[in-house]
Amino acid sequence: MPAEFTGFPSQALDFYDDLEVDNTRTFWDKHKGTYEYSVKRPMVALCAALGEEFGEAKIFRPFRDVRFAKDKTPYKTAQGAFVEVGPATGWYVEISARGVRTGAGFYDASGSRIAHIRAAIDDDRRGNDLAQIIKKLEANGWVIGGHVLKTAPRGYDLSHPRIELLRHKSLTIGHDYGFEPIIHTPELLEAVRDDWRTLRPFVEWVTDAG
Repeated sequence: MPAEFTGFPSQALDFYDDLEVDNTRTFWDKHKGTYEYSVKRPMVALCAALGEEFGEAKIFRPFRDVRFAKDKTPYKTAQGAFVEVGPATGWYVEISARGVRTGAGFYDASGSRIAHIRAAIDDDRRGNDLAQIIKKLEANGWVIGGHVLKTAPRGYDLSHPRIELLRHKSLTIGHDYGFEPIIHTPELLEAVRDDWRTLRPFVEWVTDAG
């Protein structure tokens, strides 16, 4: 049974700060205990506490797949967890040297799925629903991200009233806590829960559209 979530200790930030400088197996082996106690343990506890409402999270492995990468550094410089509710779609939480951030969205879409999402954006009712969801989130400080085409996708005109949304090949919405004191406390659990609840209409829109 996972331990109760009490926040991420400051050692978690220090660990990733140092890992960015010395991303080697020697460093990892020497500090693996810090990773297990200060990073993985609280992340497991956080996800377990959120699981009843949002579903089981996948806690990502700390090792990078370097088989086809130019960057051969062996370890990820962040610990993320993802609750999938649709293909590459769901809620996310992460800790790194830059602190904690939360978010949701779709991170990848096949040709047929992105076509369905764009068709929903093109539809006046459903597209306006999404535009209003995002407008409200942005007004409250959420940051919109994702891979965006430089021009209009095939079949759509640059004059489309929702062209900025249509250009997204992936669409994410995030909130950065950085180094705020709350990340070291049990109160972070409710903050993440509130964030994910706030993003639920967006996640449901994407899963319904795709």
